[in-house]
Amino acid sequence: MLLLEVPGIVVVFLLILGTLVAFLTEIVPNDVTAIAVMATLVILEPWTGVGAREAISGFANPATVTIIAMYMLSAGIQETGIVERLGVHLADFTAGKQYRALVATVCTTGPIAGFVNNTPVVAVFVPMVTKLAEQSNLSPSKLLLPLSYAAILGGTLTLIGTSTNILASDFARLLIDGRDGIGMFEFTGLGAVLLFVGIGYLLTIGWRLTPARIPPDAEAVSEFDLEDHLTFMRVRSQSVAVGASVAELDADRPDVRILQVRREGEAYAGPRSDRLIEADDILVVHGSLQAVNRFRETAHLSQLVREPVTDDTFEATATNGTLARAIVPDGSRYVGESVAETGLEEYHRTTVLAVRRGSDLIRTGIAETTLRSGDLLLVRTTPASIRYFTDTGELLVADETAFDRLATGDIDEIAPISTKAPIAIGILAVVVALAALNVLPIVIAALCGVVGMVVTGCLRTADAYRAVSWNVVFLLAGVIPLGIALEETGGAAVVSSFLVAIADVLPLFGVVLVLYLVSGALASVITPVATLVLMIPVGVDAAVRLGANEFAFLLAVMFASATSFMTPVGYQTNLMVYGPGGYEFRDFLRVGGPLQLLLAIVATIGITVGWGLSG
Repeated sequence: MLLLEVPGIVVVFLLILGTLVAFLTEIVPNDVTAIAVMATLVILEPWTGVGAREAISGFANPATVTIIAMYMLSAGIQETGIVERLGVHLADFTAGKQYRALVATVCTTGPIAGFVNNTPVVAVFVPMVTKLAEQSNLSPSKLLLPLSYAAILGGTLTLIGTSTNILASDFARLLIDGRDGIGMFEFTGLGAVLLFVGIGYLLTIGWRLTPARIPPDAEAVSEFDLEDHLTFMRVRSQSVAVGASVAELDADRPDVRILQVRREGEAYAGPRSDRLIEADDILVVHGSLQAVNRFRETAHLSQLVREPVTDDTFEATATNGTLARAIVPDGSRYVGESVAETGLEEYHRTTVLAVRRGSDLIRTGIAETTLRSGDLLLVRTTPASIRYFTDTGELLVADETAFDRLATGDIDEIAPISTKAPIAIGILAVVVALAALNVLPIVIAALCGVVGMVVTGCLRTADAYRAVSWNVVFLLAGVIPLGIALEETGGAAVVSSFLVAIADVLPLFGVVLVLYLVSGALASVITPVATLVLMIPVGVDAAVRLGANEFAFLLAVMFASATSFMTPVGYQTNLMVYGPGGYEFRDFLRVGGPLQLLLAIVATIGITVGWGLSG
């Protein structure tokens, strides 16, 4: 009975607080939190005002369906090979010059991200930019953060540039009288200004602030600090290992892996091999110093060979095994699984040797390590497995790029452009035109484009479904009803009263700037989508009560949510470069903080000039 007396607004605020804590701590994946929110809203319907139909309305929301379709359209464009071919030409442009590499990175990524989802764009560019850095004798850290930021900035160019823009358009339709959403290029002018200012920052101040965390000439073994975790060992004639297979030895000692067997000048890949070990074989062993010493004693191996294990150990001899760096992308089925649960070793002959998570290195307890989006793995794998990972997108192999292979073949063979490329580009252009000219709603135009891609053979159905980041979709569908509850209980009005109070001491320009800064800070910790859902109703309600331009307040939240630079968790592309760049958490605050403040001022001025703040 006591619970029944609690106002609904208090219940909703407590639920929002719990959701924010879950997002921050990531005790469960964010999409799972969003699903839990949907269920909780219905259970607490007497207080939240959200029934079952409203709770699942996010799945039928035009913004959700549009975002799904845009993921698929982006996949169709990616399948043409145009983006990869562009990366090849970047190598020619840079000609080994460091500053040119930066210019090429940010000036190409931004415009592309205005029309193609920025997540797959960054996925394609990460290995290419890493190789550009190597060719320019430059730390990849100096290029990967600008790559992510440029992709984020490009998302502000068009309605389809990022999911938050599409969602904001639906809010404009629902909350602002007389509006049927946002036009395809309605804010492109301001987006172009933000892109120009942002690129200018990245080419000047940002270039100096971005740290060089990874040495430009670092080998994989030294980059992951594995010198003490890889060693050579000789098999004595009386060793119990003689006559046993590598797989048998691995099964008996899960904390040690035999990566390679050397015999009479030849080398053989180790893990899961049924090859029998002979006396005087040299084993390349991976494990902690303690584990390796225990293995040496129990298997009666000889004293450690004092030759260091390097990248050349795996590359210089003819073997089917190779070292590679691989990124765990957002949406990979490996996210949330331990290394042992992924089955990488059993099914793909791929051994994870170390995990880099930002500045943190994990080199022990690998099997029990739960993988996260953005993790950089050092793996011993095979060319066939690399092709599998590349084709499925489950891992992004950062050591295998098209222009890295140019020396061995013609550009049309190494980075081919599909014969379907003109059709795919034409379909995307038609989708944009139909939506821009208001011939069809963006959601219908995008769905028609997906059908066109599949029917014309530009995109296979399986690839279309695989291209969708379903965790983002469930996150979006889960937080939309939370926004409904905020409106239904009057929570948005309560929060907006603080903005109204600020208007007593600040002009409308200052109120919008505060709204922008608060929204940007929230987006950096609880995801842009969640921020947009919570803050747009607040901003629009405040505008109504102040007699101000509701659309201007909505744009402030939209741009703030779409330009989240201050943390690696604030945007998917930030997570994708977090591991490969070896960044520390503070690097994002150091480089992204000034950029976010600069854009807040520029965007607020642009909104004031372009749309006006008075109602």
